[in-house]
Amino acid sequence: MMRFNRAIDQAKVLSFDLDDTLYNNHPIIKAALQAQHDYLQTLPAWREQDHGFWLRCRNAVIKHQPTLINDVTELRKQALTYAINSIGEDERHAVNAYEAFAEARSQITVSDEVLALLDALKSKYRLIAITNGNVDVNKFNLKGQFEQVLMAGPDGDAKPRRALFDNAASKLQVANHNIIHIGDSLDTDVQGANNAGCRSVWLNNQGITYAYKGLPCCEISDIMALRAFC
Repeated sequence: MMRFNRAIDQAKVLSFDLDDTLYNNHPIIKAALQAQHDYLQTLPAWREQDHGFWLRCRNAVIKHQPTLINDVTELRKQALTYAINSIGEDERHAVNAYEAFAEARSQITVSDEVLALLDALKSKYRLIAITNGNVDVNKFNLKGQFEQVLMAGPDGDAKPRRALFDNAASKLQVANHNIIHIGDSLDTDVQGANNAGCRSVWLNNQGITYAYKGLPCCEISDIMALRAFC
């Protein structure tokens, strides 16, 4: 299915969200959280804490540094450090716990079909990625697929703010309206692209009700529908 609400023209760049757009991220993030949990459970002082301890630590860090909500990597690192300090353990355990999370976070294999789609799209467009997440594409088989990978935090405030899109346009020396952003979330991907004056394609395959009521330029139900862009 491909449904247009507005014309998409003058496109030079295709921008992809990563998690749940080019691969199913649900089992990946579950495994990463489990890896972090398993490491922390090796610490006797951690095992003494109640189930709400981690969330309280995370919320305490956000309260002290609210801008970290735009950088999930730094937020997790600082929340782990805060938590480890709270139980009187060596801070090296915060580093190790994050490394356990990050290693599992990158255990991703993008399908050959999607990789072939990206290769086909490269014949007509420049490809970039814009993500609110913390996955490292250099650690799995998306390595080398994108001219730029812009991440919330280091490269600008998280979607739906427009900073990442403006940064992308500046780096690539194109106008914002020359960028089509493809993502699974109306609230972050579509709203962010629309806010920035970019084109937007909503991959509507999550079965989620979103707060944002604006329209994408185009709606698809399967990422492979983008073959029509080739």
